[in-house]
Amino acid sequence: MQIEIIHQPNKLIARLAGELDEYSAVEVRKKLDWAIDLAVVQNFIFDFSGVTFMDSTGIGVLLGRYKKLKAKGMYVHITGANGHIDKILNTAGIYTIINKIAK
Repeated sequence: MQIEIIHQPNKLIARLAGELDEYSAVEVRKKLDWAIDLAVVQNFIFDFSGVTFMDSTGIGVLLGRYKKLKAKGMYVHITGANGHIDKILNTAGIYTIINKIAK
């Protein structure tokens, strides 16, 4: 799993690429937490356009980061989820708490 953190005015984008699963979860969690801890923005965007696979561990990583971001008063968004990943996020109810935006 690769993570690119992109700083833009008033937003931080975490561009994810690869598989978000039990194997990659610890590293993803560390990198995202580091970026979140340093962030001084209003919007945090998870860009899932490069994610090829995600399991329940990935959902857990996403929910944990969501809670951390909300505690800092940030708005959280998801963009770029492909058909399979979009279906997983929708089925898990993620879009009921995290805003889905067009890329």
